[in-house]
Amino acid sequence: MIKAVIFDFDGLLADTEIISYRIYKTILERYGHSFSMEEYAQTYSGKTEKENIGHLMHAYRLPVSFDECFLSEQETEKELFEKGVELKPGVLTLLKYLNSRRYKIAIATSSDRERAMKILKKHCLHTFFMTGVFAEDIHHCKPDPEIFLKAAEKLGENPENCLVLEDSEAGIQAACNAGMKVICVPDMKRPDDVYLDKCLAVKDTLDEVIDILDDHPL
Repeated sequence: MIKAVIFDFDGLLADTEIISYRIYKTILERYGHSFSMEEYAQTYSGKTEKENIGHLMHAYRLPVSFDECFLSEQETEKELFEKGVELKPGVLTLLKYLNSRRYKIAIATSSDRERAMKILKKHCLHTFFMTGVFAEDIHHCKPDPEIFLKAAEKLGENPENCLVLEDSEAGIQAACNAGMKVICVPDMKRPDDVYLDKCLAVKDTLDEVIDILDDHPL
């Protein structure tokens, strides 16, 4: 029985992946490198900022320190975020549905609390979430199940009663490792079939998740 729903953030709730692509593209262009959206989707999508900066520096042999590159990424991100971050389709419809049926709702993201909450508050979505687990709350990144197990603990719910909504391969695996059901709503990169086969369903938009929940009532 599904009693709680745990949301990923980047690429699932907020359309931040396209912004991350633009940031990395901007950084690499400063050093004369081109960077395609396909490369971002295949190699960088769904990973943490620090993981990606480290990979960029190694792959392109950037002549700067990690701290310098990370600071540049943060400053560019701030500039782009000030222009606004769009929500993914169906977010508000699904959150209102969950709220009306008294599901427990949490957010579990590798983003830091301030970054994620700023976007949620700008769209007036923060009040839908009972609790959250953020980058500063965890020691192990996805596919480790820590982030989802902590979210379930904060909700006071057993893992088997939790449904995770994810877009990435690492997130899907983390949910499975936590003993939770998972629905995939792909973003820029569609996970490989070996991961999609682990999912309860694969949907194009978040509001389509309602059909699954109607089939698994409280």
